[in-house]
Amino acid sequence: MEESTVDDASRKGLAPARLRLRLKRPDTIVAPGVFNGLTARLAAKHGFKALYFSGGGFANSLGLADLGVTTLTEVADAVSSITYVCKLPLIVDMDTGFGEAVNVARAVQLLERAGAAAVHIEDQVMPKKCGHLPKKELVTTEEMVKKLLAAKKSSKAGLVLIARTDARAVEGMDAAIERSRIYVDAGADVIFPEALESEEEFREFARKVRGPLLANMTEFGKTPYLSASQFAQLGYKVVLFPMTALRAMLKTADRTYAELAKKGSQKEMVNSLMTRVEVYELIDYGREESLDSELSREAQRIMGTKSPK
Repeated sequence: MEESTVDDASRKGLAPARLRLRLKRPDTIVAPGVFNGLTARLAAKHGFKALYFSGGGFANSLGLADLGVTTLTEVADAVSSITYVCKLPLIVDMDTGFGEAVNVARAVQLLERAGAAAVHIEDQVMPKKCGHLPKKELVTTEEMVKKLLAAKKSSKAGLVLIARTDARAVEGMDAAIERSRIYVDAGADVIFPEALESEEEFREFARKVRGPLLANMTEFGKTPYLSASQFAQLGYKVVLFPMTALRAMLKTADRTYAELAKKGSQKEMVNSLMTRVEVYELIDYGREESLDSELSREAQRIMGTKSPK
């Protein structure tokens, strides 16, 4: 899709439709994690076809734990700031839905208004945990079904609805498969099995659950390091890399602050920094500058037709 068409589609609120079209294509969607407009622009620069707003990444960027403590307003505002500057379809992590089924309905409406193309809801109880940590607890399958139904019924633009199940680590593989089949019946467009532990488990899950599947390729977790092409061969339509860029940025920032604290100068790091020109190109500084110049010329033209008082 050409950029002008993408912009037009976004303005008309068709981000979900664009993602649905992308899901019908034979290739697998690789969606890197972003948490603000700047990282979204940076990811878009490298040709990705969709982006992922990680709940954990966003919470961590605020200095908070990934325990579902961010609010709906905070998340919706952050999503809006991303979709304002980047037109790629954005998949949004809405954790457990910010409450019960009725809360899910409102959350979906606000995130849809903020420009989300898809949302995913998980079947953990609050406070939720990172999917790769121990001691997770699940809501009943019926409660999760109610949330999925609420999300489906409340969406006006046909948000792509992704159901995440954390059952593998709590109830076992068979339960994760059974829950996922029920979530498909409840209207989930994509199924997200969290924290599978081997290539064979991903293969088995793909054999037994119909419909598009999503794989979460996070670091330091239970899932082995598989490439996007490997996941594609296993039958997965979307692959997330939710925290990779954030962790890399944090490591670099940590080294930078250490260097500044030790030497009191950035001189030896300058060659490893993004230049002012590169940053301005990334944020399209010239477009804003051109707009300001155009408005000044137009104002001068108008004032030139008026007699001075």
